[in-house]
Parts: sequence; structure tokens; C-alpha cells
Amino acid sequence: MKTSEDLGTVIRLDLRSGAAELDTAKALRASVARQLGRAGLPEPDDPLFLVIDTPAGLTDHQRQYELLTAYRAVGEVRILVLLVGSAPGSYAGEDEAFQPDRRLVRPAVLRASGTALLWAGDLRSARTALEQPEPDAPEALAVLVDVLSVPDVYLKVLDGLGALPDAVAAPGVRLLEQDLPLEVRDRAWRDALVRFAGEDTELAPDLLATASSGADLPEPLRSLVAGRGGRDQRHREPGGVADSTYAACAQALDYAEDALAGLRSLPGLLWASRKQAFEADLDQAHQALGEYRDLVGTALRGGGSGTAPSAAETAARLGALGLRVPSAEGMGERIGEGLREFAGKLLGQGLALRSVAQRFTGLAGRVEPVPGSALVRKLADHSTEALSRRPVVGNGPVATGHGALPAAAVAGLLGGLWRGPLAALAIAVPLVFLAVALLGASRLRGAGRPGRWGWGPRAAALGGAAAGVVVAYAVEPPLWLSALGLLAGLGVAVETARRLWRAAIDSWAAFHATTALREALAGLDALLAEAVREHWAVEERLHCADAARSVAGMLRATAAAAAAEAVPEPERPTVTGAPGPEPLDADDWLTSTSVLETDAFAVPDDGDSDWASAYAWQDGASWSEPGEPGEPGQPGARGGFAESAGPADPWADRTAGVPRWLDRESGEGGPELVAVLAGDLTDAAMVAMEPYWGAVERGQAGALAVRRTEERVRDLLSTARRHLQHNGVLAPPPFAADHRTRAGSANLLGTDPRRVADLVGTEADRQAVVQLSSPEQGTLLSRDPAAAVWIRFAPEAVRDEVEKTWRTTGCVPPEQTLWTSSGRYAGLVRLTPLRMGVVDTVRSRQNSPADGFDPYDREDAYDRADAHDREDGDSW
Repeated sequence: MKTSEDLGTVIRLDLRSGAAELDTAKALRASVARQLGRAGLPEPDDPLFLVIDTPAGLTDHQRQYELLTAYRAVGEVRILVLLVGSAPGSYAGEDEAFQPDRRLVRPAVLRASGTALLWAGDLRSARTALEQPEPDAPEALAVLVDVLSVPDVYLKVLDGLGALPDAVAAPGVRLLEQDLPLEVRDRAWRDALVRFAGEDTELAPDLLATASSGADLPEPLRSLVAGRGGRDQRHREPGGVADSTYAACAQALDYAEDALAGLRSLPGLLWASRKQAFEADLDQAHQALGEYRDLVGTALRGGGSGTAPSAAETAARLGALGLRVPSAEGMGERIGEGLREFAGKLLGQGLALRSVAQRFTGLAGRVEPVPGSALVRKLADHSTEALSRRPVVGNGPVATGHGALPAAAVAGLLGGLWRGPLAALAIAVPLVFLAVALLGASRLRGAGRPGRWGWGPRAAALGGAAAGVVVAYAVEPPLWLSALGLLAGLGVAVETARRLWRAAIDSWAAFHATTALREALAGLDALLAEAVREHWAVEERLHCADAARSVAGMLRATAAAAAAEAVPEPERPTVTGAPGPEPLDADDWLTSTSVLETDAFAVPDDGDSDWASAYAWQDGASWSEPGEPGEPGQPGARGGFAESAGPADPWADRTAGVPRWLDRESGEGGPELVAVLAGDLTDAAMVAMEPYWGAVERGQAGALAVRRTEERVRDLLSTARRHLQHNGVLAPPPFAADHRTRAGSANLLGTDPRRVADLVGTEADRQAVVQLSSPEQGTLLSRDPAAAVWIRFAPEAVRDEVEKTWRTTGCVPPEQTLWTSSGRYAGLVRLTPLRMGVVDTVRSRQNSPADGFDPYDREDAYDRADAHDREDGDSW
């Protein structure tokens, strides 16, 4: 959709008062520059001038019209003159085609192409016959000028007038204005700013988990956060120093574990050499682990110096230790792209600025490399002292194993089935358990209380042997059965002794030392791998972290500005100014000065942009100058009010003084109003940050880039504010994203689009509009209905709804409907040409008769000091 900026900028000049100040090209250009500067607009290539004047002013202000037609611009200059009031009387003679007061005298300079006249003899704003407003009632004129200031309507009217004789016509209008009441609009704007800014709150646990995992990041950033290059590849070079040291430690631990397995067998119980071999291998594993810990410490401390080494220096230093840092080629080229995509994704989801800033701050913390000094502190967790401080299972009493006592008793019973002289053999099984207890105590000396674990099975075996002797005397088994029982008892005793010894070794503190050493080795290797990963793409990650923090800072500053803008005017800090300013209306918040507007637009106040107040025409002080302090609201010569009464803001009162040809419908706001306004603010932020991403890609995302981006965001927020004030909420601002589907009038305003469809689709009949002509002017209009030019227009924002209504009701869509960029007005305009001979074109002043003839027979029409006061570049 075309915006106002695409079509041009309408510059409004009121020559009914203060025209004398615009008597030079320099003064005119300065006046135009002030008006454009206050609106935050640049000098247009194709300026569109809307001049408000009276019919008599056409000849009185020839100098100003000459300056306008000679205005220097890159493209074409177009001029639309809106004449208000009747022409002065003409007393030329009996041979005139029309009687006195029947001519419109136009200077020849206004016959140029791209120039046209729209003559409204009487604005006819009265709703009842009892009302007697002036023909140029300021309230009605403000609305008419507001409609003609829409570039689409301006160009359409200018084209329509160009197709008529002499490019002059009288307008007839019927308008519908759909918008929000001032208080509703202000509240929606404040709510949108608050939603746009957001609050600094903690992230929800599920969002925090997602953010920590990097799953919500685009691919370039996800790789930097996850350290993919460091995890998917080996961090130790095969055959290098680190790999050899690691292998030596792992091998020493393997030997220690093999020796421990031998110690857990019965030979380990019988021969002391098994324990000595295990202790020697364990000491060797401790020594190898210490060497690997020293290597890891060297790798970590080398990266903790005050001056950060380059990536090449770091890779060379780690390479000398046998470590390999994976290549990060191409990662830095995509950082700006990733940050842009991440910001667009978050803002596109409707997140507030402060929420997005939180995520960028978290991203900076996750992607930033951890310095070696921070990792060195983790090295202490894998030291010998830390291993000795760990709780050890073997420090308690040595376990006897499950089922050892019953087994010992059964073994003693089977071995004790002897009687007579052979009853002494019953002691064999208890002697086995005695030997196990004595040897175990010797091997496990210093391991808790080893004697206790052997006493229980030995006592159980003695009890079983005694029971066996009693059974033998009672049963009198044969000798071969007693021998088999002894062999079986010895077998059970040996197996029980083996299990007792294994349980004793498992309860020994030294048994768990290999497990602790293995865990320490794995922890050191993981720490080394982490150090290598932290050195992967270190420069790119530092750059990404710095850029993410700068983006977060910029977003927070923008959020603070938006939050300040959302504060109602009475609560804002007062600004030092002229004493005794007129108090602002309680609801005049959106139209007051924005805290976002910088000094770039803080130009001195004059009447060039305060166009509405100029419609109260007066003969007193110029409308471009402040009125006298003691004369606010003083009636002018034409019954208007002095400009000192303040600007007649078309938003200030939406019911008082509404002309009868305007139907003003105020909605209460739809369900999507605040969301759409917040989306507009988000689009403004995205557009403002576009140049910043280039600075990120170039590595220049410093304080200057952040400050410039912050200023651009502020400017665009001010643009959004002005757009809402002048164009309403229906029309998207110029920076709105193309992919966004804007809600219609029902969801934004709470109004019915059927009224727009009914008005625009009205039959082209004279009674459909109110002719803005005085009774005297009415006799000068063409009576040919086919000669009139009809213009139908409605906001582009409601086009789909209006066309849908036409299809639903079976209405034939009118041809050549103009869909405008403004979202406030819809209506009909009829341009009725004047009868032939009404418009009289006079020559420029330099060719005027020497006797000072006045086209309207008025004396001293050109008897002024500046009649021939021309400057270089002035056009005649």
C-alpha cells in the first residue's frame, strides 16, 4: 500500500493573514522548512502546496503566488488554492458578461500546469437555520483542509480540477470520519507503549530451560552457544603430550585394578605379595594422575593472563600440549545475521523490549568464553586432597558377607561327624576359619577393625563342630560317611572363606581408591575438554557476546523511553519555558510534545504548522506570530478568533462545531487495538535497528552505533505518534511490516464498516453532497450535471471490508474509487465547474497599466512600496 511519504508531502500555507512576511523566496523557503521540520519530514522532491486564501487575495497576493510557482524543487511543484468566501464587487461597465460580484479574477501566474483553484464561497457548516456561522467557519475549514491534506485526495482533486475549464471548480462534499475519542486513543497509545516496553521480570522455568539449551536460537548462534566444534571432535591429539599422559594414567589405573582383582582371590589372602603389588600400582596411578592434573593446570593457567592472546597464539600454545582446537572458519561472518534473525523472531512473537533484552543478556552470558582463571578453581575438585576428603565406604567395620554365619555352622557340623579318638578331626573346619581370620587381619591391618569380621564365622564353625560330634555319638555314622562329611565341610569352609575375603576387600578403603582415581581422571579430562571448547571460536564468541549486550542495552534504553512516553502529561517532569503557559487540557496528551522528540525538531513555534488556528482569520496580529498577551480570543475583523487562543486541534472536541456535511463516528476501541499499536511500535524498532545489524557484521557495534540506533528508534516512535494523531489507527504507519495483516475498523475502532460502504457507494446525485457555495456563487456554477467531476474515497485499511459489504449487499462497486493512505476520512467530493466567462485572468504586475487599474475597481491595488521590489530568482 502506498503511504503519504510515497505520494508527497502537503505543505499548508494560509495567505489570509501574514502573507506580507512571505515576500521573498528565502522567507518562503524558511517557512516551509520550519513546517516540515516540526513534522519530522525532509524536503520533498515534489512539494504539494495547499494555499488557503480569499478570492480578493488572488490579486493582493500575486507576489506570494509568483514565489510559489518559482519554488525550486527537484521534481514538479503543484499548487492547489482553496478560496474561501465570495469575490468582491466588480464595477467594470455595462458590457460585462456578468453583473457586479460575478467574477473571479485570477492572476496569470496561476494558469500554469499543476495549479488549480477550489472555490468554496460558503462552508455551510450550520446544522440548523438558527445557527449563523461565518462563511469561513474555522471548525469547518479545519476539516476541509485536513481532508485536502491527504496526499491521495490532494492529487485526485488536482487532477479532477485540471480536467475542468480554467482548472477552477466549486466543491460539494459529504464526509464520514471514523476514529477514536481522544481519551480512548490516549489510553490505547499508553497501553501499547507499556506493552511494547515490558517489564524486567524473571523468565518462566520452561522458557529458562529452553533459553539455556539454545533450542530457540538460530543456527549461527546455536553453534556458538553449544560449542559444537569442541564437542563433536577429540580435544586430544592422538600421540600428543596430553594424550600420552592421559593414556599413562589410564594404564596405571588398569594395572591397579588388575592387581586388586588378584588381591580379591584366595591367593591374595594367602600371599602378601599380592597386596604389595596392588599398593605399588595404586601409587603409580596416583603419580600418573598428578602428572595429568599438572598438564590440565598448565592448559588452564596459560589462558588466564591479563592480556588476552589471539586465537592463533592460543591454538599454538594448546597444540604444544597436544590439544586440538577445532576450526571456527566462517562462524564470525554469520553473527550479525543470527542476531538479526533472533531479534526479529522474538519481536515478531510479540515479546516486549525488556523481555527481548533479557534474552540477549542471557545469550551473551551463554556464548561468552569462560576465562581460564575461572576454570582453574574447578581444578581443586580433582586434587589428591579433595580425593582424601571424600567419604569412603571402607572406613567402617569390615563386613562378614551375607549367609557367612549359617554356612560356617553347616561346614562345622559336616566336619564334626566323628566320635571316639577320631573326634579330634572335628576341629579341622574351625581351624580353617581361624586361619582366614588371622591372615585377613594381617592383610587388612589398619582397615577399620578387621578382627571382628573373622570371629563370627569361627564361632559359628566351632558351634557347628560341637553339634556334629553330638550328632555322631547319637547316630553313630560309619567312618566313610564321616570322611565324606569332613570333605564336604572343608569345601564349604573354603568357599565361605573366599567369600568372606572378597567381602573384606570390598569393604577396604583402598578398594575404592581406584574408582575415585578413575572419576578424578574423567573429571580432569572433561575439564580439559571444556577448556578447549572455551578456546574454540573465542574471538567470534567474544564479538557475539559484546554485540548481544549492546543490543540488550539499546533495547532497555528504548524501553525506558517508551515507558517515559507512556506517562500522562501531568506526571511528566516540567520543562522550563515561558512563564504563564496556557494549561494543557487533561486529555490533550497525545497531541502534546512527546518526550521522544529530540532537539532536531524543536524549532520555534510559528503559525506555519499551526494551520488550524489560522482559519480564524483576523486583521490583527499575523497568524505566524503570537498574539498579544492581553488579547486571547479577540474577535477578528471577520468574526474569527485570534491565533493566541491556541491551535484548533481537530482532535480536541469531536462534537462541538461539526459541520453538517461531516458525520463524525467515534468508536470505543476494538479488541485488537492495543496489540496492533504495539505491533506498529515493534515494526518501528525493527526498522530503526536495520543499520545496526550492518555495524554488528562489520564489528563496529560500539557505543556510537547503539546511540545512533537509539536515536532512530526515538525518531520512529515520534513518527508513529504523529501518524496516529493525524491519520488515525486504521492506516498503517510508513514503517509497518508488509507481512503483517492489519485488523479492520471493527476490531480496531469498534465501528461498522458498512457506513463507509454505504457512503462511498452512494449514487452520484446532487443531493448526495452539500454544495459549499454562497447564494451569489451558486448562480456562477455550471448547470450541466455531466460536467461535474465526482471523487469517491475511503481508507485503504478498510478496502477489504467495504468491498465485502458491497458483495454481500449486491451493491455495484463504483468505478475509480480512491483508496487513501489516511485512515480517518471517507466520503464524496463533487467538483462543479464555473460557467464560461466567470474566471477572468489578469496579467502580472509588471504589465499592469500605468494608471494602477484594479481588476475589482479598488483604488491603490498595487500602490505599494514593494510593487517592483524583486530579488534574484523571483519569477514573474
